[in-house]
Amino acid sequence: MEESATIAMSRKSRELIAEGKDVIALSLGEPDFDTPQFIKDAALQAMNDNFTKYTPVPGYQDLREAISHKFKRDNKLDYATDQIVVSTGAKQSIANVVLSLVGKGDEVIIPAPYWVSYIEIVKVSEGTPVMVNAGIENDFKITGAQLEASITDKTKLVIFSTPCNPTGSVYSKEELRDLANVLVKYPHIVIIADEIYEHINFTSQHTSLAQFDDIKNQVVTINGVSKAWAMTGWRLGYIGASKEIAAACTKMQGQFTSAPSSISQKAAIAAMNADPALLKDMIAAFKSRRELVLEALNKIEGVKTNIPEGAFYVFPDVSYFYGKSYNGTVVNNASDLAMYILNEGLVAIVTGDAFGDPACIRISYAASEDTLTEAMKRIRTALEKLN
Repeated sequence: MEESATIAMSRKSRELIAEGKDVIALSLGEPDFDTPQFIKDAALQAMNDNFTKYTPVPGYQDLREAISHKFKRDNKLDYATDQIVVSTGAKQSIANVVLSLVGKGDEVIIPAPYWVSYIEIVKVSEGTPVMVNAGIENDFKITGAQLEASITDKTKLVIFSTPCNPTGSVYSKEELRDLANVLVKYPHIVIIADEIYEHINFTSQHTSLAQFDDIKNQVVTINGVSKAWAMTGWRLGYIGASKEIAAACTKMQGQFTSAPSSISQKAAIAAMNADPALLKDMIAAFKSRRELVLEALNKIEGVKTNIPEGAFYVFPDVSYFYGKSYNGTVVNNASDLAMYILNEGLVAIVTGDAFGDPACIRISYAASEDTLTEAMKRIRTALEKLN
């Protein structure tokens, strides 16, 4: 298993900061907003009410009821409470599903670029990752035809995200229907739809793959509270799935970790019951930051961008700089460029190699506009030194 590239870059930037370097960290996918006070108040109330004991493995019943309500309200999806499993972050939710379904020799289709942990989780399950490439010219989204061409008699699972980490791309309802038209032909294939960035979406509306009744039972919908509600440290994610898959995930989780923190669960009830309209200011801030970063990147010769419609990342093509050098440092690939920008520009980003696209780098804009403005100046200065 490889170390997470995002965590590795965060560690390297902390080492430079410890040396007294003024590093700007744009590597982690973590909102810079604070958890809303009403959610923290719910956690405090839970502690005062002594909700500090073991909980049912799939989560408190009232939390699963709140998640069921959220699915209906926001996604028009009907998941009963016995179809919902709450875990220690959406990452564990994904791992539970993969470990429950995938074994040696099973193939798992993953559109590239992909989130770094998908591949490693499949490797742990002894499955075989099958990457389907979607370049920047296709807005980093695959088509139904590409998906079907990758299916074999060994295909067990598909994993994808919308809005996507690392690209910010968002699949439209029509694009999801195109994928569904293929998947309905293969009822034995399960699809993990990672929707953790659901609310950080600059299109008119988020669309869930499970909305299509003809494939709903094949879909496992993944979500959580970390991104939209700025609750990364609370570690709480959840799935909506068929009863069989939910039961398998509960069994898996029962042997690994049991339920997530009782305090986090009670706080998450407040988040699930809250009106998503409360997030409008945060979403507007992210959109403004996106425009700032894109405008700065588009002024740099050789950088190629698309317009990400969600999450808080840009994923520019920087292959123009490969083969160039400065002061004895030669940039041969995205990993070299990421390290060059860290050492020369003191900005931490992540290589696109980690996400399955060696032509790109990932820049998180989950930082203040002042910080992003300075970071973009540093990146531009560093890149313009290469020749």
